[in-house]
Amino acid sequence: MIVIVDNRELVRDGFKAMFLRLGYPAVAIGEHELDDWLDSLIADDLDNVQAFLLGTVGDNEGTVSSIRERTKAPLIAVLDQSSLPDILNLFENGADDVVKKPVHVTEILARAAAIRRRQKIEEPKRMFGALRVFSDGRDPQIDGEPFALPRRERRILEYLASIGDRRATRSQIYNAVYGVMEEEVDECVVESHISKLRKKFKNALGYDIIDSKRFLGYCLIQQAADEPVATPGTSATKFVPQSGVSLAQASAATVS
Repeated sequence: MIVIVDNRELVRDGFKAMFLRLGYPAVAIGEHELDDWLDSLIADDLDNVQAFLLGTVGDNEGTVSSIRERTKAPLIAVLDQSSLPDILNLFENGADDVVKKPVHVTEILARAAAIRRRQKIEEPKRMFGALRVFSDGRDPQIDGEPFALPRRERRILEYLASIGDRRATRSQIYNAVYGVMEEEVDECVVESHISKLRKKFKNALGYDIIDSKRFLGYCLIQQAADEPVATPGTSATKFVPQSGVSLAQASAATVS
């Protein structure tokens, strides 16, 4: 979820719409609503905030302090016009990055991901055998080729990749993909999306990349390098390639 803190409604709604088009839930709030909104969230909800965008507010220092007291999530200031004193002041007050409009939302997502990696809030495991997962709105790749997904399925994949070896419950996935404040969509939709993802990647990779355990949740897994999997449509068995070997290169390694 992206949180946009800006006292100018047209500005924040414009950014909100752009994030929503990419499948990223976003909430836009005013400076004076911020404290009450933050107080209404639990820790798990704050963990689902990918970035705070700070727009036009009256008290930069107070707004940044309110956010920093509760979370270390990336805080990026978005300025209409920039001057060196403004930039230095924002950094001194606790902003992680400062950008000037116009700026594309995919650049903001990429900057937020880089900040999180530096802060070690998350240690994303982006490569899963032949599968590569991005965090800036791009489709994943299999053996370097784009693998198109609907935006909600892509967002679920991105979220599971971002948490590495940890597991996520249905509620955590829902909050990360649909937003903490979403009430119009039922949580059960997560199970439907995951079912579709599992089928697509099993057909593409030859094994189930999403592991689920009752009461514990879901996570992405690597197929063991020496574990055979059935080749769809044949009686042969092929081995999943080891690191550095493409699926195409390993396809000849079959046994009857």
